[in-house]
Amino acid sequence: MSISLTPEQEHFIQTKIQAGKYRSAQEVLKVALRLLDEYDRAETEWSEDVREKIEAALEASKLTPPLDGETFVNQILERFDKKRQAKA
Repeated sequence: MSISLTPEQEHFIQTKIQAGKYRSAQEVLKVALRLLDEYDRAETEWSEDVREKIEAALEASKLTPPLDGETFVNQILERFDKKRQAKA
């Protein structure tokens, strides 16, 4: 496989090598790809977690009576006030 790097990318890699943190461009790229893989996995896990929470909230909403907007906002404000008072 052959890849092309921008001058900025090449400079970034050379800076890492010159700092002594890595011995070669291949090592820098290996670490970068590992981190990209970790990032992608974490993003997927986060998306699945959010999806599960949304589904659970939708199921819970089927079991609770609907609230009008004013009541909903007032309940949230009451919870904030309780937490603020607990910290004081």
